[in-house]
Amino acid sequence: GGTALIDEALLEEVTALVEWPVPIAGRFEQRFLNLPREVVIATVQDHQRYFAVQDADGRLSGAFITVSNIESRDPAKVREGNERVVRPRLSDAAFFWEQDRKIPLDAHAQRLNGVTFQAKLGTYADKTLRVKALAALIGGRMGAPANVARAAQLAKADLMTAMVGEFPELQGIMGRYYALAQGEPAEVAWAIEEHYRPRFAGDALPASRTGQALALADKIDTLVGIFAIGQRPTGTKDPFGLRRAALGLLRILLEGGLEMDLIELIATAAAAQPVARDGVVDEVYEFIAERLRGMLMDEPATMVEMLDAVFANRPRSPLDAVQSLRALKEFLL
Repeated sequence: GGTALIDEALLEEVTALVEWPVPIAGRFEQRFLNLPREVVIATVQDHQRYFAVQDADGRLSGAFITVSNIESRDPAKVREGNERVVRPRLSDAAFFWEQDRKIPLDAHAQRLNGVTFQAKLGTYADKTLRVKALAALIGGRMGAPANVARAAQLAKADLMTAMVGEFPELQGIMGRYYALAQGEPAEVAWAIEEHYRPRFAGDALPASRTGQALALADKIDTLVGIFAIGQRPTGTKDPFGLRRAALGLLRILLEGGLEMDLIELIATAAAAQPVARDGVVDEVYEFIAERLRGMLMDEPATMVEMLDAVFANRPRSPLDAVQSLRALKEFLL
């Protein structure tokens, strides 16, 4: 009566691991369903290579599918063995969930002083201060709630939790759960998760104004900081995900219809960096503008000459560049 949650990457991995695949259904205790959904799925998928199962209402059912590499004469023993193995994993996750909530996020955030973001750019606590100031500026420009600064203060705190230490892919997600558990406003909690978005091409964008402001600030700070120390992407190497950050901030601005002075924001971020370098504002702007040109080139009836005309005056707002291109097309075509 349930439906297996098929993660494509996991499906491909399991397919490569087995030569004689035999699916077997198992179950775990219902008490583990009190954990956040994402924690259960991460435990089942990442540690055990199992497929979680949800019921008709979309809730996890407490069942899982494992894939054996042999057609056993006693499937019940295989099922029992897999159920026995997954139990301590889920018990560990439940322990992390309980222990992490005993410490407020502010206390977790204070420990960021001991975690280096980048050797020349300081700790994650230093980055938090920069992002907090920039997010407040962006939030003021776009009319975001005043709680942007609070969201920025807690945005990276869950990096210090035991749960995220065990499941790094849950960063932001666990921050949301812990923020809600300690009574933070829903907008603050969701912004903590949303500021990582988009994580990959086609991923969902921040839905709240607070989340949008925080995501933009975090991405701009990373871009400017890494450029300031001379570590811009080269060829296929992009260890800090700067191309993804640039495309992400462009998607937030364009799909959110946000009119922002990009050069002002880059300059503000550059002034806050511990490393100052001449020309970094222009370099970051051109890097983002290149990504924007690529995005616009994919639109129908766009010609290189049109883009040259639009970008000749260095538009300060990506949204303005898009509107100018559309107006130019209407005029020419």
